Amino acid sequence: MTTAHLRRGDRRISPVFLGIAAVTAVTGWATWTGFAEQPGVAVFLFVTGAWIVSLCLHEYAHARTALHGGDISVGAKGYLTLNPLKYTHALLSIVLPVLFVIMGGIGLPGGAVFIERGRIRGRWRHSLISAAGPLTNVLFAVVCTAPFWLDALDGVPRDFRLALAFLALLQVTAAILNFLPVPGLDGYGVIEPWLSYNVRRQVEPLAPFGLLIVFALLWIPAVNGVFFDAIDAILRSLGIGEIDTYCGFELYRFWQTDELCAVSP
Repeated sequence: MTTAHLRRGDRRISPVFLGIAAVTAVTGWATWTGFAEQPGVAVFLFVTGAWIVSLCLHEYAHARTALHGGDISVGAKGYLTLNPLKYTHALLSIVLPVLFVIMGGIGLPGGAVFIERGRIRGRWRHSLISAAGPLTNVLFAVVCTAPFWLDALDGVPRDFRLALAFLALLQVTAAILNFLPVPGLDGYGVIEPWLSYNVRRQVEPLAPFGLLIVFALLWIPAVNGVFFDAIDAILRSLGIGEIDTYCGFELYRFWQTDELCAVSP
């Protein structure tokens, strides 16, 4: 019933998103076929494009779930067009996640779309709205790792395989970080409706700093080791080895080379 209140333009896919998807498709083809003279450049554009597409779909999942939960304002705000320029904080949603991929090979949670929570009724709906975004990253991770856990790598070119492995790493890290029950992240949004009013009130001031707290913790060597050991364990269970993700990251950063990856199969 809520979709009846939307104008047609509120649901039309943005040319900006279509352009990003087109770049991803073309550079993915170039990576697969070896058409590009500089394979690293093609991998860089393919992974970056696919990462931005996943960020857009992450936010779209929040918005779409909120729409069906009762917040019809998401249409007028442009959240259903998949246009990243419509997000509340374009810098936090797109620029910073891409920079963190380039610098550290980690899937930084993006965000955000502004949901008018007062329009949503029911704790389960609030939790589902928060969970919808990181579940999109989980789905992306399943798709990226499918050739590995299905043992369907025959005929898959090396560069494309490494690009998929690195992209899977980004999706898994994004899903795990987003699901952490830290104020300001989606994981906390899942459990927040079930907390008492006093607890929510005490925790609320921490929300703007939640992501900073997480990354401050990741600077602690012991915490960092446990986190990435967990990531490696998940990827190994899906058929992706550490050498695949390492060399995928090195290939992505085409401006530097690693002899180990240059000779790896």
